[in-house]
Amino acid sequence: MLFAEVVAASAEVAATRSRTAKTAALARVLRAADPGEVTAVAAWLAGEPRQGRLGLGWRTLTRAAHAPAPGPGLSVGAVDEALTELAATAGPGSVARRDAVLAGLLGAATAEEQRFLIRLLAGELRQGALEGVLADAVAAAAEVPPAAVRRAAMLAGSVPATAATALAGGLAALEAERLRVGRPVRPMLAAPGSSLDAALADLGSGVTVEYKLDGARIQVHRDGDEVRVWTRTLREVTDGVPELVELIRALPCRTAVLDGETLALDDDGRPRAFQDTMSRFGSDGAGEDTAAVLLSPFLFDVLHLDGRDLLDEPLTVRLDALAGLLSGEEHAPLRMPGVRSPTPEQAAAALDAALAAGHEGVVVKALDAPYAAGRRGRSWQKVKPVHTLDLVVVGAEWGYGRRTGSLSNIHLAARDPAGGEPVMVGKTFKGMTDELLAWQTATFPAYAADRPDWGVRLRPELVVEVAVDGVQRSTRYRGGVALRFARVLRYRPDKTAAEADTLDAIRALLPGG
Repeated sequence: MLFAEVVAASAEVAATRSRTAKTAALARVLRAADPGEVTAVAAWLAGEPRQGRLGLGWRTLTRAAHAPAPGPGLSVGAVDEALTELAATAGPGSVARRDAVLAGLLGAATAEEQRFLIRLLAGELRQGALEGVLADAVAAAAEVPPAAVRRAAMLAGSVPATAATALAGGLAALEAERLRVGRPVRPMLAAPGSSLDAALADLGSGVTVEYKLDGARIQVHRDGDEVRVWTRTLREVTDGVPELVELIRALPCRTAVLDGETLALDDDGRPRAFQDTMSRFGSDGAGEDTAAVLLSPFLFDVLHLDGRDLLDEPLTVRLDALAGLLSGEEHAPLRMPGVRSPTPEQAAAALDAALAAGHEGVVVKALDAPYAAGRRGRSWQKVKPVHTLDLVVVGAEWGYGRRTGSLSNIHLAARDPAGGEPVMVGKTFKGMTDELLAWQTATFPAYAADRPDWGVRLRPELVVEVAVDGVQRSTRYRGGVALRFARVLRYRPDKTAAEADTLDAIRALLPGG
């Protein structure tokens, strides 16, 4: 298959908002791919190389810029082979070798193919082919039920790899996928809940209410004395977390697959800042000073225990198995705090206790629900207070994909309490409707102080209300803080920049602030 066919499919997907049209375009190119090409093609259409992130920044990619080829000639195999070579290049002389491989690859690509490759390698390929759409496309291409693709992808840990399985072996091959101790499972995620009362009304009384920590998701596999740990994105970090490995190795079992969170605690047992926890999850997880930041695990689910797969069992069965595993006094601290089948008053008390202990909130989980990857359905709902801030918009970037031509990613700044220029604290493109994007694109030029290639810098006059999950320390912004998961609620024409929230107010949201 020519690489140009993948690039054309990506452009087709980016140009439409219709999920049906996206699915059809993806299925068409997957069916056309040779068996050995399917995994790479599916990975690219999902927005990343099959080999994972290659650590190539804009400077490296710009340095490798090359005059484009006059016409398409690159094959999918040639591109995948070059990316494999890039992934394997390390050690002395690796910079020059990477530059040579990149130059050769980009020199053989047309201008459109170059743009695709640069965005793919820089992690900026936003084309609207989210994994849910890709899974549906795999099902359509292989003529199998979407549920079978999703389950196999959960167990295999990869939709692109599952695409190759489905197209090569059909439904029988998908159904043959099994949980394997030592191979990470795609995690089940919680949907946002509007409030504790709403979550309880939605899920009923057959729930468990557990603490929601501001930590890092972990999945831990044990096979005898071998223990391995993965993050939420299924990146292995075993070598960087020896204290977690030691605790899991001490549990009274031979094989287990456990789900939970980990975070760093201070001497009083309260959570340290989020980035203190994340400091232990570097690019390779090795060489960290474990004495400086020790991690504590909090387990909330078990997917396999001593030869028995529990994925399809209801949560109540899995919790019973977990309680048995952690029944010893020395293992009890590893259990995520919570209350099962609570009254509304007990559920509220659990939320209050979580917040009082410095955590984010709670997760309400249906006791009859099996384990399923992703956010399908609402059997897990996270409930946490939402902070809102009024901030000054000081810039906006041109969008990608279906947002091409729209001013999308806005730069957010807090008021300087000393009276200086607003201080930037983050960016966001979340929460924007098509109408709001159109309004921003039409309105922002009138406030432009400068028009760089990436967008516009704005005079500090417009105020926007955003919701945030919290803030964290940051060296990226001169104010020393950054927003976490900001999303636009509305613009505030009733407020001037002089009435925006101050940098001090944002710093007060820091853990322990």
